[in-house]
Amino acid sequence: FTERVYMAVQEIPYGKVTTYGHIARLICERKQSEQVGQALKYLPVPGIAEFHHDNVPWQRVISSTGVIPRRDDPSGARRQALRLRAEGVQVTEANGEFLIELNSDFGWFPARLPSEEAG
Repeated sequence: FTERVYMAVQEIPYGKVTTYGHIARLICERKQSEQVGQALKYLPVPGIAEFHHDNVPWQRVISSTGVIPRRDDPSGARRQALRLRAEGVQVTEANGEFLIELNSDFGWFPARLPSEEAG
């Protein structure tokens, strides 16, 4: 499951975001959005495993409401917002939350993964 999550997340284009639920749907695990989040939460650091923070763009996956979720580390959402802004994604801040308009140019919601379309 985790490897499929990481491979799907690698296909999200630079400057785009999608949701935990959409990744779950793309890998045919519709009811597993929380597990997608857990897989990304425990993404290894480089040098330990094939998939890691440097080759899986975890920052491109957010909640279905467009909110960058808070994490155990209070600065996690801010760090994710900074990474997305560096990719050109418009992130707004309101009431201590970081938000992205999913129905904008930044949302990525294909019916199938590009790798499946090519095959």
